[in-house]
Amino acid sequence: MSIITFAIESSCDETSAAVLRDGKVVSNIISSQYFHKEYGGIVPELASRAHIQVIDEIVSRAIIEAGINKDEVSLIAASQGPGLIGSLLVGYNYAKGFALSRGIPFMGIDHIESHLFSCFIGKEEIEFPFIALVVSGGHTILFLVESYLSYKILGNTHDDAAGEAFDKVAKMLGLDYPGGPLIDKLASTGNPQFHRFPKSIIKGSPYDFSFSGIKTSVLYFLKNNYPNDKTNLPLNDIAASFQSAVTGSLIDKTIRAAKDHKIRTIAVSGGVSANSGLRNGFLKYENEGYSIYFPEKIYSTDNAAMIGYNAYLKFKANGGKAAMNNEDPLLEKAYARFNY
Repeated sequence: MSIITFAIESSCDETSAAVLRDGKVVSNIISSQYFHKEYGGIVPELASRAHIQVIDEIVSRAIIEAGINKDEVSLIAASQGPGLIGSLLVGYNYAKGFALSRGIPFMGIDHIESHLFSCFIGKEEIEFPFIALVVSGGHTILFLVESYLSYKILGNTHDDAAGEAFDKVAKMLGLDYPGGPLIDKLASTGNPQFHRFPKSIIKGSPYDFSFSGIKTSVLYFLKNNYPNDKTNLPLNDIAASFQSAVTGSLIDKTIRAAKDHKIRTIAVSGGVSANSGLRNGFLKYENEGYSIYFPEKIYSTDNAAMIGYNAYLKFKANGGKAAMNNEDPLLEKAYARFNY
């Protein structure tokens, strides 16, 4: 009998619903909140309201596109964090209500963990162990993954996430939000040797990251070289130099972790994994015998398919069990400051 998983993702500014049949994606609907662009970043309260406005439609579209009836669903999952608490509560409560009303097993799923496994959506089998880099606007984390249920963090960022650094530098250059894709596009025709921006080295923490230094370096480069006139900036060259430094740091530390742990399989996921410089840099290591995995670009950004896929993997690994209970870690976190 097929396992039909229905999943919801609403951790930030994407409202998404997906249906998977035996771990294979049959629908994955995503609604992005482009209006945040005018504010130069995500406004949490507006994001929460936007999720409420569209979630019914997104869920209906996912069910219809999958060609199933709601009564056929075997397992329901929702992102339970990390993320914007107001946004998370919209999708989480919707999914939990769906599950309770039908007596269907429900699983709260870790958002970062789902990015971690998103590289393998549509693949036949996952090869363990592997080194995983999850890199996005909010996170830059290096993992050693030993099984579906066992992994440990090797490194983390001490300050900005890589994607956050891209967005902040893009703003310095007068580019729109989100800046990552714009920098990537400019960098494709720029000279990465134009200026040498620093790569972070953290003593005693070989797998940890830091991007505040390079962000500050760009700021002072602009102040010292273009103090009064930013209309004639060599945008392509600055973008290429900055991107080279950031992706170089990500690649160097990931490869070092793989070598130190004698592992030849590497998975790179999260929004920044769509960056062409990062992808090309990692893929060069296939010539040295490494297996490099990236998610399809539709699964790089936040989406419900990765939540459903992660839930399905855990459901199977746990012997087909996903106990429904009254423990709601997300709700406990959300309301911890109130003394009810």
